[in-house]
Amino acid sequence: MPFFKDTEEVYKYIGGVFRAAKDNEVGPKLATADIDLQIYYTDPEAPMLIKMHGDNIEVVDGGDNEDADVKLFMPSDIADKYWRGEYNLAVGLAKGHVKAKGPVNKILKLVPLTKPLFPMYREMIAEKDGVTA
Repeated sequence: MPFFKDTEEVYKYIGGVFRAAKDNEVGPKLATADIDLQIYYTDPEAPMLIKMHGDNIEVVDGGDNEDADVKLFMPSDIADKYWRGEYNLAVGLAKGHVKAKGPVNKILKLVPLTKPLFPMYREMIAEKDGVTA
């Protein structure tokens, strides 16, 4: 059974960590990638478009840009594990658990920049995990 019960939870938590990045020192660093990242999450289906340009990040829940610079395809459970700091995206790509189209090296350069967001994600997801402070 998937961790997220529905699309709205994917947008709330996974989209939420990208939105939180905007208000964090990480946001401008990610935005320097100057790309549109289209992510197609499955189980549940939850397309998400992340626009990283200039010093801004825009998250479009349900967004679908066929011309995005990079497209990633993965189960939402993998995204959850990634943001918890428990999943290596490069290994996932190599094993075919995560599929990509476009210059994947651009995404792999961003991966180290996302690590400061892991504690923020774990804090956001704690309520769903049933953990209380």
